[in-house]
Amino acid sequence: MLYISTRGHPDRKHFCEILLEGLAPDGGLYLPERYPQVDLATLERWRVLPYAELAFEILSLYIDDIPAQDLKAICRKTYTEEVFGTQAIVPLKKLEDGLYLQALSNGPTLAFKDMAMQLLGNLFEYELARRGEQLNILGATSGDTGSAAEYAMRGKKGVRVFMTSPNGRMSPFQQAQMFSLQDPNIHNLAVEGVFDDCQDIVKAVSNDLAFKRRYKIGTVNSINWARLVAQVVYYFSGYFQATANAGALTHAKPVSFAVPSGNFGNICAGHVARMMGLPIAKLVLATNENDVLDEFFRTGVYRVRSSADTHETSSPSMDISKASNFERFIFDLLGRDGPRVKSLFGEQLSAQGRFDLSLDPAFKQAGQRYGFVSGKSTHADRLTTIRDTYARFHLMIDTHTADGLKVARAHVQPGEPMIVLETALPIKFAATIVEALGCEPDRPAKFEGIESLPKRVTVLAANVQAVKDFIASHSA
Repeated sequence: MLYISTRGHPDRKHFCEILLEGLAPDGGLYLPERYPQVDLATLERWRVLPYAELAFEILSLYIDDIPAQDLKAICRKTYTEEVFGTQAIVPLKKLEDGLYLQALSNGPTLAFKDMAMQLLGNLFEYELARRGEQLNILGATSGDTGSAAEYAMRGKKGVRVFMTSPNGRMSPFQQAQMFSLQDPNIHNLAVEGVFDDCQDIVKAVSNDLAFKRRYKIGTVNSINWARLVAQVVYYFSGYFQATANAGALTHAKPVSFAVPSGNFGNICAGHVARMMGLPIAKLVLATNENDVLDEFFRTGVYRVRSSADTHETSSPSMDISKASNFERFIFDLLGRDGPRVKSLFGEQLSAQGRFDLSLDPAFKQAGQRYGFVSGKSTHADRLTTIRDTYARFHLMIDTHTADGLKVARAHVQPGEPMIVLETALPIKFAATIVEALGCEPDRPAKFEGIESLPKRVTVLAANVQAVKDFIASHSA
């Protein structure tokens, strides 16, 4: 399996090359040359596998430069009951007829990012040891990616992490999870700006090929294909659990997924699963007040917002106005036309801050062929959904999951299971839970008093050179 850039760069690369590289040399994102196809017989065989074995089966379709026995060992090391607290790893909970919640937040940092990041940490350590090399990981987080990456990489041989985050724009719990880590290979950089500024810095550093090569820069954001493909696995697992009582898979039994989405990584994994042949009827994209993606799927216009126009909301991990992974979907939508994608996401966005596909025949395919629908949730919607879910099901959900559940309800169809992907445990957004319910969410014992621990963080201007200088001075 070889990988290509969404912007048409002529290079074709193997998995382990792009694992350590992140962005392509032309600034594009990597995708496989083709999506492996999965038939009903394969689905029937896979549906009884434990999660680690399912992960191996799916990942082995995309990874041909790691020996099978090594890849299987990495999957078994990653997806354990000890790490994720449950043998099912991503158990499905039925809320009501046709509506399910898939638990993805049982990992070390209580967020769905652990599902891929724990694998990524083990893949990095394996490949760097095999090469005898080191890697400086540069990332950007709006809340959960940072802690998931840092907990996955802390103590890993050959790996340093430089994680940028918007100063003061994460919840106190999220900040404490990251900034309380004292591991010498972990560096937190609080940038004076919003998440999009952090993401722009990561891309700018990655696009400086001389600096990238000199300091061995890699990424853990979902621009890294390895992280996205790891997320494909739980779509298959959710499908198998939702159809467990449906008998043999003699024909496709479609389900739908509702996904809270800011950077388009989580739902892009669903797009990949669907392209592989998983019977997904709809991919329901839910945004908060930062509704760039909802606007596109409603109108065909992709219009990024400035930092000043990016709202600070009670679902802060989606306070994003430049969705990096969206480029992967547009690449598929436009028939994998690399030069056109390069023009849209390069010159056109830089010059105009938007592009318009509303009159392009391909835009109709976003829903008709690829199954995308969308919706928006507000702070008032979140409070209502949190209260309703707690009252009816005695279940406390976080703010982002509430966004997903609110939008999902508008697209439920009889006879078609709708699976809402949970994104985090409520404790990460306690202030809004208290506002909605008048009580504090449960806190795992290991995180008691985390907000009062000593913090290790450096505040920097939203400046590419400042981040480069910090990396250079801490890479010895």
